Amino acid sequence: MPWFVWLLAAGVLGVAEFFTLTLVLGLLAGAALVAAVVAGVGVGLLGQLLALGAAAAAGLLIVRPIALRQMERAPLTREGSDALIGRRAEVIQEVTATRGLIKISGEEWSARALDETHVIPAGALVDVMEIDGATAVVYPRELLP
Repeated sequence: MPWFVWLLAAGVLGVAEFFTLTLVLGLLAGAALVAAVVAGVGVGLLGQLLALGAAAAAGLLIVRPIALRQMERAPLTREGSDALIGRRAEVIQEVTATRGLIKISGEEWSARALDETHVIPAGALVDVMEIDGATAVVYPRELLP
């Protein structure tokens, strides 16, 4: 029946990891699962504790640093409206500090000028500097350095 205790400990640690997101408790839950398997095949308490210690050490010293490095990396590609930042667009209706219309990748977007002093005429090329909700904030292409 010791395998059940290890299984219960793994479940509790797994739930705790869900709420803390530290990557520590989840790895300890995995180590408790290893101990449960070892207990299930009939190894004594000392063997179970050694398996728990080895699995926990491997998780915390090897797996956790790798996982943390992967989580810190920026995504390689932008998705959704973020993918439009930096793209070139054509002005369909004059763009002012408050309103306008542009065409980006075949789609029409509402737009406003990044610099409130600029009025960008229809037909001009602009660069998308940011996306603010459903509005593209643009800057005239010929004024870029």
